[in-house]
Amino acid sequence: MSDYHVHLHDHGVYAGIGPPHGEYPPGHIEAYIEAAARRGVDEVGFTEHLYRCVEAAPVLGDFWADEPHHDLAEDTRKMFRDDLSLSLNGYVEAVLAAKDRGLPVKLGLEVDFFPNTIEAVMDLLEPYPWDFLIGAVHWVGGWSVDYGVSAYEFDRRGIRRAYEDYFAIETELAASGQVDVLAHVDVVKRFGHVPDDTPIDLYQQVVDAAAASGTAVELSSAGLHKPVGEVYPSPTFLSMFYKAGVPITLASDAHQPDECGRDHEKLVALARATGYDHYLTFDRRHPILRSLP
Repeated sequence: MSDYHVHLHDHGVYAGIGPPHGEYPPGHIEAYIEAAARRGVDEVGFTEHLYRCVEAAPVLGDFWADEPHHDLAEDTRKMFRDDLSLSLNGYVEAVLAAKDRGLPVKLGLEVDFFPNTIEAVMDLLEPYPWDFLIGAVHWVGGWSVDYGVSAYEFDRRGIRRAYEDYFAIETELAASGQVDVLAHVDVVKRFGHVPDDTPIDLYQQVVDAAAASGTAVELSSAGLHKPVGEVYPSPTFLSMFYKAGVPITLASDAHQPDECGRDHEKLVALARATGYDHYLTFDRRHPILRSLP
């Protein structure tokens, strides 16, 4: 099995857990591999956040500046400042060095999607030897939808409208064909804000766009450890992807070594119950179909 959504540093100002942000001391990557192996996971795809890398800051710009709600803009400005602590070049070098040591790793990136800058972002990323790219929607305008500090916006905006705004951008990402996999595709539910009625219409737009563009979706255990207590995507949403022929990857969204490969047995059970019998891995952005255990 593989885990194709793994981070080497936690978020926010460094709090003394693990190595300082942007440093990759001996044994750090190995610790993830060892934790994964204990769970039957034999390949780890690292996927650092693009927005955390200093090389991306000039391309992304102050994307929160046009947010009409100044409280949301300030939340994002502070979050962005606190997280801007990594180097894209340093990250790539660390993962490639691990490859050279013979470790079963893949070079990926979590591409934080902003419609207005995605073409410039892809130009920035083009020189690097990526194995795969996952795309994620974390912001609707200047609102970070999965940032706990800003969760008050669900009350102000209303849950249904929040979902409409979020999934409009998620659909645009799915249709773009710029990434290989959609990451935590319904992360908007992270804090347990869910509509009274399942938003099948919004799900369907994303499913259709992913099927048309040939983009896979990750099945992630991360939501099991959030207030919502549910995998990404939800079982209903996952079933829609399956019926549309959209393939899956397996993911933990680990930010610590001991989280790598977490709950993969639950992911496999759900995937099989849904109808899937294969999952994807990648090599230099070429998909490889593998049988589920």
